[in-house]
Amino acid sequence: MKPYNKFIIQTLLILMHSLMFSGCTTLGPDFVTPKAPALPDRSKFTTAKSSPVVRWWHTFNDPVLNTLVEKSYAQNLDVKTAGLRILQARTLLGISQGLTFPQVQQLQGKATSNHTGMADFSTASVSFNMGWELDLWGKYARGIESSQAKLYASIAGYDTIVVSVISEVARNYINYRTAQERLTYAKRNVIIQERVVKMTEIQYNSGNVSELDVQQARTQLYNTRTKIPGIELGRLKARNALALLLNTDTSTIDRMLERGNTKAYEKANHFIANTKSGVIQVKSDKALTDVNMVPKAHINPYNRIDANLVTQRPDVKAAEYLVHANSAKTGAAMAELYPSFSLFGSIGYNNSNQSGSWLDGSDPLGITIGPSFSWKILNYGRIKNQIRLQDAVFEESLLSYNKTVISAATEVANALEGYLQTLKQHRESKEALNATIRAFNISVVQYNDGLVNYQRLLTTVEKLTNTQDRYASIKGNIALNAVALYKSLGGGWQISRGHTYLSNESIERMKSRVNWGRLLEKNGTILPKGLTHEQ
Repeated sequence: MKPYNKFIIQTLLILMHSLMFSGCTTLGPDFVTPKAPALPDRSKFTTAKSSPVVRWWHTFNDPVLNTLVEKSYAQNLDVKTAGLRILQARTLLGISQGLTFPQVQQLQGKATSNHTGMADFSTASVSFNMGWELDLWGKYARGIESSQAKLYASIAGYDTIVVSVISEVARNYINYRTAQERLTYAKRNVIIQERVVKMTEIQYNSGNVSELDVQQARTQLYNTRTKIPGIELGRLKARNALALLLNTDTSTIDRMLERGNTKAYEKANHFIANTKSGVIQVKSDKALTDVNMVPKAHINPYNRIDANLVTQRPDVKAAEYLVHANSAKTGAAMAELYPSFSLFGSIGYNNSNQSGSWLDGSDPLGITIGPSFSWKILNYGRIKNQIRLQDAVFEESLLSYNKTVISAATEVANALEGYLQTLKQHRESKEALNATIRAFNISVVQYNDGLVNYQRLLTTVEKLTNTQDRYASIKGNIALNAVALYKSLGGGWQISRGHTYLSNESIERMKSRVNWGRLLEKNGTILPKGLTHEQ
């Protein structure tokens, strides 16, 4: 047996022995799911198992809202951007996984020609070099663990964006419908006040009242009209926000919203009646039934909420995965304290002959192989301080996780209390509106009969206008608080499962620039169930 063959066999035996122990020791703390901190106001929660609200917007029973939500997931730019962050995390995981294989794999070659006074020489060489640092202390394993946790964090971050976008779509849709309902009441009150002005002018022309009554009636009418542009502006802002969220133009949004518009303000004459004596009256039986533009959520706020839902929110899971990633980085930093062992090898061909002669390939073939090690023994505390730094980062992320959980629980409690208190407002506001309509009808009759002065009528007209506007606003606030409650529970991200997290446009553009291999295959970009925070 040739000496170099014997050496190769010995080296391979060393390699096999090293591989047997490679990865046996993984330095650093093993990740343990952090214990959630005590939730504030535990009386609002229960630990009984319950499933998260998946498609909570369906509880509003509004087809237009359902369509807007579905289109926003498919078209929203923030969602598409978050999908690209998942792809970036996948590539980083691939880089980490690649480090477990030989880190150096290099093919080199060169050819030279040398001229001297005696003769000309030509030189040619080609070699393949390989180096492999064995992962004896788990440095690369911890790197993979950290990258994988960051991938999961990016998916949870994607889900957080989905929840936020859906909530914003619902919120702006409710604002749009609330503005429509307020406009309906405002335009009805304009018609009422126009008739009050005519009635006052008739009384003035008959000599029953002074010009002061007429001017006060006109002032109130003009003030009511001035409120309409402000409400209209709020409606248009909500419409424009929906266009931005759906990444489309406002005309498309208008067509979608028009399908759900009852145009109740065009029925204002049906809301107002004339008695036989010509006195205007408000039909109280229609005051609360024919204006239902604001969607109503069907939710029982008195049901206890599963406390586990808070810790399963996507933003909470993202914080947890970042804790995991920082924990793994601590182990990778610890590995730098110990020696690293590597295997290296080289096979090459090198020959130099006088110009004009054929290169001789019988002898210049060379093989080099063997182990090596390196140890950073004089680092003056740099490695230990790097470990301490990483441990401090880990502790910081752990505290951030605790804060995220507490903040999530607080959001649930606030949204729940907001919904309950707004329901109470709605009940009282409904009674107030009925009483205001009754007071208006009485004051109109009494004023027309000369039993009360115009100031009494003016007061009831003003209260009618303000009470109706407040009633519509409170209905909108109920729906908005329902959205806030669903958002605080973190529901809605499940709509993304079974769909690709990248848009077809982005995939085609990226494929045209770079060879992405399997990373952009359709099956590879679909978010599978069970990957992150699903129950």
